[in-house]
Amino acid sequence: MSGEPKHGKMLPCPEDRFDSGLDSLKEDELVTEFEDMTVDAHDHTQEYEPWRNAVTEDGDTPLHLAIIHEATEHALHMIKLSHNHPFLNLQNHQRQTALHLAVITEQPLLVEKLLKAGCDPRLTDDSGNTALHIACKRGSLACFGVITQNCQRHLTSIVSFPNYNGHNCLHLASINGYISLVENLVQLGADINAQEQCSGRTALHLAVDLQNPTLVRCLLDLGANVNCLNYGGFTAYHLTYGRQNEEIRCQLFERTAQELRELPDSESDESDMEDLDLSEDELYDDIKFGK
Repeated sequence: MSGEPKHGKMLPCPEDRFDSGLDSLKEDELVTEFEDMTVDAHDHTQEYEPWRNAVTEDGDTPLHLAIIHEATEHALHMIKLSHNHPFLNLQNHQRQTALHLAVITEQPLLVEKLLKAGCDPRLTDDSGNTALHIACKRGSLACFGVITQNCQRHLTSIVSFPNYNGHNCLHLASINGYISLVENLVQLGADINAQEQCSGRTALHLAVDLQNPTLVRCLLDLGANVNCLNYGGFTAYHLTYGRQNEEIRCQLFERTAQELRELPDSESDESDMEDLDLSEDELYDDIKFGK
């Protein structure tokens, strides 16, 4: 399945393929049922609803499809009739819940309704991302706000939880340069010095790799520790070597401990010092083979 559906919107991010059934949707009998579906206004939560068992070959339920197509009224009816029902947490073949899809399609109203109806914000997709991870990766302030306001019970664990690439929410917001999200996450208790699991970079290391002086300044103002070492033994200041941005170098020089300003003599691995293409957060993987 390609990242561009034949029907519907162009995907803003190829890896966030949320339309897993659209190629064959117009021919699928499920679509006719979905489009003609009506539900009563009163609560049938405990009663059998046949649409809860309907699923496409890609694992999408009618609720998934309603969210994908932004059929808000259909989605709201199904959510209302499924309060605290396992149906709300069903995952498609990409392990996306309705909550994931509501964030991807930027529908904060549905995000709120899903959470209040009992959708589990801790569930992860096939990349290990919760709905909050996706909001941070995509820079969705609206969905971020709804999730954090409605998930107080699990917020600490979700914020610190790493995805399968070793990145938590703060790392994703930093990699993608979303200053407001970085500030909000730290205010909510995110560990500003947490190390991503691939190479031990903190958000400050990532900001230097991005050559983003505004993000560097923001993290310093928020209390980032400039003397943290990544797994290669490098501070954020070490990562300014060989890079052009003098503003970043100056910001870090005075704050970095004098004994940590020089590159470690025993280290000659240039993989930590080279500029990286950060279009995908998965590129933060320093594992090298054949050396």
